Amino acid sequence: MPKMKTKKAAAKRFKKTASGQLKRMKAFKSHILTKKTTKRKRNLRRSTLTDSTNLKVMKKILPYL
Repeated sequence: MPKMKTKKAAAKRFKKTASGQLKRMKAFKSHILTKKTTKRKRNLRRSTLTDSTNLKVMKKILPYL
């Protein structure tokens, strides 16, 4: 059985927490920032956990994380 390959694009974007969940950064922070409120932009800076519905796919994409 050959080794499974990690999807490098996903590996750069996700980190595993101590409890086994996946941490990610929020989207919509790259451009068109003038119309977004300061509060909204500040909240987009924070990281969040990946939803549990995506976890099965993420385990397949990142087998060695």
